[in-house]
Amino acid sequence: MSIYKKQQYQMSEEELKKVQQIQQELIQEVKRICEKVGIHYNMVGGTMLGAIRHKGYIPWDDDADIGFLRSEYEKFRKACRTELNHEKYYFQDLRDTKGYRWGYGKLRRKNTEFIRLDQEFMPYEQGVSIDIMPFDNVPDGWLARRWHFFCCFVYRKLFWSEVGSRTEENRLIQIIYKIMSKIPMELILKSYQKFIDKGRKKKTHLVRILTFPTPKGVYGYKREWYTDLVKYPFEDMVLPGAKDYNGYLYIKYGDYMEMPPIEKRKIHPVSKLKLLEE
Repeated sequence: MSIYKKQQYQMSEEELKKVQQIQQELIQEVKRICEKVGIHYNMVGGTMLGAIRHKGYIPWDDDADIGFLRSEYEKFRKACRTELNHEKYYFQDLRDTKGYRWGYGKLRRKNTEFIRLDQEFMPYEQGVSIDIMPFDNVPDGWLARRWHFFCCFVYRKLFWSEVGSRTEENRLIQIIYKIMSKIPMELILKSYQKFIDKGRKKKTHLVRILTFPTPKGVYGYKREWYTDLVKYPFEDMVLPGAKDYNGYLYIKYGDYMEMPPIEKRKIHPVSKLKLLEE
């Protein structure tokens, strides 16, 4: 069986800058809504790293990550129905967007396209976006934490299976993905929602994005990194991030102030890019 492959679009430095400018517009919209409604959010991942190391974007980064504890994420998702500027933007989530298969949301800019390589067949719009990341509780117990980690792995693979069944080069793994992709999405979503709801019953020490990989040996991140916040400059904005940024970034990236070698400074591969007309 042939593997589904599409040709990668080579994004220019000028186009990357325009992508980042659109994402800053999206971040501003998140900031506006959260400040109006009273929702707590903060920079996470590469966006937090960029704020500390570069005072803005990592120069080669084509992504932006905004995090919310689960309760705040649900407030933001609800607020988007009435507060979002729907003439310019749209929000996607597992429960709101047919065919969407990621365990976190995306805020996208209308009249743009940012089609991920090998995801051209996904049945939803793919405009330039930022990631809207919900952080859920991780159990405190030794055994419960490891079972939770395994469940997160399984859900991540279930959601990925539609892509993996077409792109995975290992024949055996591809077959497994094909079998997983046959499971009705409605059943997966029902099970996943129960998994989320069960975890919300008790406040725990660690939290994580359930369907996003964590560094080796890391089951989650300290809750305080999403509640004890201060503001940092990010490009032309000032955004909240972990007060203990060193603890957070070291766990996530190791020696985070050291620049990676040039060959590892990669962007997400895309097959089609359409930006706003001047």
